[in-house]
Amino acid sequence: MLYDWKAAAVFFVALVVLTVVGRRLIFLVPAFQEMRRLNREADRPKLARGRFKKAVKASNQTGLYTNLAFYILVLPFAISLEPRPLWRHAVDVVAVLLLFDFFYYLTHRFIFHGKALRKVHSLHHQSLKPTYIDALYVHPLETFIGLMLFLWSIPAIALAGGAPLSAFSAVLATLLFTQLNTLNHTYVNLPYFPFRLVDYITSIHAAHHVDMGSGNYATLTMLYDWIFGTLEKPVSRPNP
Repeated sequence: MLYDWKAAAVFFVALVVLTVVGRRLIFLVPAFQEMRRLNREADRPKLARGRFKKAVKASNQTGLYTNLAFYILVLPFAISLEPRPLWRHAVDVVAVLLLFDFFYYLTHRFIFHGKALRKVHSLHHQSLKPTYIDALYVHPLETFIGLMLFLWSIPAIALAGGAPLSAFSAVLATLLFTQLNTLNHTYVNLPYFPFRLVDYITSIHAAHHVDMGSGNYATLTMLYDWIFGTLEKPVSRPNP
């Protein structure tokens, strides 16, 4: 596979544009405007604490440097602008996300909740009722590991398929990864159509934050928790 800087540039621009436009569109919905207001209210006193704010800043910086290094040094070898049929886009996106979620499940269950990095992960588990900002309240080492598990899933699927992924498939997979990880921690209490699924997703991960011995170790789907018998019921979230 060749170094395709043009594909990497398209990936980066498309990712930024779709993220910005998507945020603007989603918050046109009154239900999500209220969700944002509630999370900001809950996050304000957390960010007022110096240690909390410092940890969020360190996590953000780690994520920024890790992403930039990967986008420059590795990603251009794993993506291209070659046209793909729609079914191939769908297969590649699902494959990347499932591969990441499998290795994240194992890492989360046996390393973050095991002896190796339990103390590192305990920082994140100080949030018993997570809200938006708690997605970023993560030790820098955990941020780095989680990101690398996702980022390296892209070239892994490219190698398995014998060809670079489409830059647009990589963008979609990255958007789903980042938004679902953030949504997992966001306070949502919308138990009515059409937002029941969103409420269910956040309630599933909220159950994981009840204590350090809980299940629900996957982060994108509950598939591997269901397969390996660690699936726990969602918890109700009456207030943030």
